[in-house]
Amino acid sequence: MRQISELEKLIDGYRLVTAEILYRMPDHPQLLQSYIWQDYDLEPKYPALSKFLDFWGRKLDGPIHSVRVGTRRVIHPSEFVRADFSGTIH
Repeated sequence: MRQISELEKLIDGYRLVTAEILYRMPDHPQLLQSYIWQDYDLEPKYPALSKFLDFWGRKLDGPIHSVRVGTRRVIHPSEFVRADFSGTIH
């Protein structure tokens, strides 16, 4: 299966998503620790973030307390112009 490039993701509407995950320390459940996750993902379902949080729940010991999500579109359609000609001038 072919991997999608970062530029293709941006053109297809992916957004840069940052999630702050607060989780309880396994040995000290009264303490919260912060973890920052960042990747390109699609709104509104956030499949990449959901996959990561599912992995966390199955494989890691620290239970998640809360997740705060911020998102930003990196390339807007009006900023991307397709060139009809590409050449070299001597």
